[in-house]
Amino acid sequence: MKYLTLTLLLFLTLSTFGQFQPNYDESKIPDYELPELLLSEKHGKIKSVKAWETKRRPEILELFADQMYGKVPDVPYSLDFKVKQKGVSILSGKALLKEVEITISTVNGALPFTLMIITPNSAGPHSCFMTINFYGNHTLLDAKNISLTNSWVRNNEEFNITNNKATEASRGARSYRWDIDAIVSRGYALASIYYGDLDPDYDDGFQDGLHPLFYGQGQSKPKPEEWGSIGVWAFGMSRSMDYLVTDPLIDARKVAVMGHSRLGKTSLWAGVNDQRFALVISNDSGCGGAALSRRAFGETVGRINTSFPHWFNDNFTQYNENESALPIDQHMLLALVAPRALYVASAEDDRWADPKGEFLSTYHANPVYKLYGEQCIDDPQMPAVDQPKMVGKTGYHVRSGGHNVTDYDWEQYMNFADQVFN
Repeated sequence: MKYLTLTLLLFLTLSTFGQFQPNYDESKIPDYELPELLLSEKHGKIKSVKAWETKRRPEILELFADQMYGKVPDVPYSLDFKVKQKGVSILSGKALLKEVEITISTVNGALPFTLMIITPNSAGPHSCFMTINFYGNHTLLDAKNISLTNSWVRNNEEFNITNNKATEASRGARSYRWDIDAIVSRGYALASIYYGDLDPDYDDGFQDGLHPLFYGQGQSKPKPEEWGSIGVWAFGMSRSMDYLVTDPLIDARKVAVMGHSRLGKTSLWAGVNDQRFALVISNDSGCGGAALSRRAFGETVGRINTSFPHWFNDNFTQYNENESALPIDQHMLLALVAPRALYVASAEDDRWADPKGEFLSTYHANPVYKLYGEQCIDDPQMPAVDQPKMVGKTGYHVRSGGHNVTDYDWEQYMNFADQVFN
């Protein structure tokens, strides 16, 4: 049945989206010119940090919000934190588990989600990786104390997930992506939330999850400029940070935001909007994340909007197979992280995510880091496979293997965090 479903999905993908055939040939990359980071149509050449922070940065951030990720609706909300459990010993006494229920409330109702925090069993405060996951907090580690999510979960026979419900048998199903033992052994905390607690990852017409709480009177879906699912997931990461800054075991000055794939896109959007994150990490985020859109290599804007219409806002669809018309490109998103630390990671066999395009975005963000007087990657030559490059406030690696998060990736993230936090 699993293989029949995959075959049907492949058929539908090829037949329905045949107009968006991926290009993997560098010689067929279209000629393109990237928008200039330090040149504004309204304000002219940007020559100082002050001009960047007060004129150009807000301008670029507004363009990404309006034309791509979507704006958070101007609806008042409140937060409530409830510690569900804390001080629970895990990993044979190496670490402590805490769970916090965060509830977002508006006039339209309330939505709770669970923030899981794992800290070393030693005196804090600890530097922390704030992350977001695909199948539920309980899949990160096989520990009975971690609560199962009650939200929609994507079915996965391998992970023992059926009827879109988390099961006891799915505990630790994704532990291979989360080197938690190594993370706490290095003195870092790990915090994580399940993205499905905030918004289910399918096209539900924005009727479930957080979106309806932010609708105005008579509204039944986001406006063209308002947020899609990535915007909601990123919002949840920032609301998690609202709690982390109150936790005495967490060093709020040293929190890194990290995500993989579509959640790598999410971590970037959270990181540029919330400057409390001291380090922003993108793992294999590809199109709509770290990869340059204008290269149209692998996944394109048209393909991502057609396959996943709920991720971005409706305004973004006007750039389907029309990337040259974008007033922005992803090097500009990465530049919004400056002067904070930025790390971008790719995988050699993950051509769909365009590793070269991810590196070039990192490289082309450097004018803003230089404006701040920060060291950064300043060599246009892409590093060799499994040869990380960490220069000042920016880092990049392309590792061997495919679309995944590995122990190797975590080792580089911790090495870079050691460098920028200490």
